[in-house]
Amino acid sequence: MSMFRRLKAPSSLGFSKLAHDLVHRRYRFRQFVGIGFLFVLTALGHPAEWGRYAPSLFWAGIGFATLGILIRLWASGHVKKDKSLATTGPYSYVRHPLYVGNHLITLAFCLASGLWWSFVAWAVIAFFFYPGTIAHEDEVLHRLFGKSWEAWRAETRALIPRLTPYNRSERGEWSLAQSWHNGEPLIIAILVACLGYLFFGLR
Repeated sequence: MSMFRRLKAPSSLGFSKLAHDLVHRRYRFRQFVGIGFLFVLTALGHPAEWGRYAPSLFWAGIGFATLGILIRLWASGHVKKDKSLATTGPYSYVRHPLYVGNHLITLAFCLASGLWWSFVAWAVIAFFFYPGTIAHEDEVLHRLFGKSWEAWRAETRALIPRLTPYNRSERGEWSLAQSWHNGEPLIIAILVACLGYLFFGLR
């Protein structure tokens, strides 16, 4: 029996496993797909395709990218993955601020790329990956933090921010070291480099 299991194991790494994960565990691919999409827009993008609106749309994209980067930087300095429930900083307004930042950054690249179909592709990616990812992460947090998570979830939406903070009496501390540990500075450097590359397409 043990030999049979060893012989069967490699099949679990094949196409059927990939197809199963894309249907039931697509959250595993969200980062790869999201970053890959931005690279595609950078490689194929040509901001001048927007014509006379190109400069305005490009700089609007820079504005959205800056906002998204700042939100991600803010959030990554507060979150301590699986160690404590983050309900301060941006997590006091929305449960998944990193994903809010992701959407703003993706919108920025769609605007800056000059590719009309990028908006359609973005909508498909968002619909296909984010609902399941959010549900999975909420399930993990619920299992780890129980009633604390339930109280926070009841008052805080997934992606649409509250107007007032959930934790009025607790501000929390933002940590650059924590942000660095979460890899955010490297992500920012890559995003800035990609937008800089697109900037030359305005000419």
